[in-house]
Amino acid sequence: MSDDMVNSPKHYATGNIEAIDAIEAMTGQMSGTIAPHAANVLKYIWRCERKNGLEDIDKAIWYLNRMRQRWTETHK
Repeated sequence: MSDDMVNSPKHYATGNIEAIDAIEAMTGQMSGTIAPHAANVLKYIWRCERKNGLEDIDKAIWYLNRMRQRWTETHK
């Protein structure tokens, strides 16, 4: 059986939860200013060992820095 890269890619499934479920739980009450960045941080950390390794960690850091910047801009 082939992987379903659209509905359930293996690099987003860990244990009994998929990244999308964790992302929705984490960002459900966040503001639209930082939620997208937080979602991407979690996404890249979630998959780093199963997809792009250090590149995914670097992407997570980029989004985390962007999230920090947005937080600072809106909480002056």
